[in-house]
Amino acid sequence: MGLNDSDDTSPNELTAREVYQVLREVVLGRRGMTKVGSQTWDDVYACHFEVDVEGWRISIYNDCDELDYCEQAASPGGQRWNFDPGARTDPIALLSAWEHQSLERMLKAL
Repeated sequence: MGLNDSDDTSPNELTAREVYQVLREVVLGRRGMTKVGSQTWDDVYACHFEVDVEGWRISIYNDCDELDYCEQAASPGGQRWNFDPGARTDPIALLSAWEHQSLERMLKAL
């Protein structure tokens, strides 16, 4: 698979695939997700929406009520992943169509 994730990342950096796996586990019901803050998905409409997935903090961009991309993620251990506009992919892009639609529905329900 053509990912822009290489094995030469520092120990404090996550790969897009690692963040994708956390989001996938949410969709499959293996991990719980809660929103951070009081705003709902509808409230932010065209901005970043932050969620907590069992200690993972993930910021997702809501583009006019549509799940767009992952801005950043931090693991409970302090490792980080940040969006790079020059990269070929982000964790949201790795989701299947069904996973993407399911995650979007779950975010709207928070």
